Amino acid sequence: MEPSELYEIVVDAVRQGLREEAGGGDPALARRLVGGLVIFRDREGRTVKETDAHTLFRKVTSIREKLRVLEQKINNHDKLDEGDKAELQGYLTRAYGSLTTFNFLFRDEEDRFKGSSR
Repeated sequence: MEPSELYEIVVDAVRQGLREEAGGGDPALARRLVGGLVIFRDREGRTVKETDAHTLFRKVTSIREKLRVLEQKINNHDKLDEGDKAELQGYLTRAYGSLTTFNFLFRDEEDRFKGSSR
């Protein structure tokens, strides 16, 4: 087996494990946004970018997945002391908090981002 094949198997297994740990399955797009469009306009009202809501949703959930992998790597890192882990965990919590802006995309409450309650 090639190293790249082994890498893909491990990455897929980690992703599946994270999905199961988070409640299983992929989160669902809010029903009202299915088939919807996200439009970014400049201050003069000109359309700068259009993308379907599902594409934006996939990108946001991909960011969350990558943050979860990073969180696991931090927690399992043997060379970081507890203080460093706590500091990095704080950054992750704030990153999740920043992503709460996108909670309207999620159909189910339990799939939404939660930040620190500061």
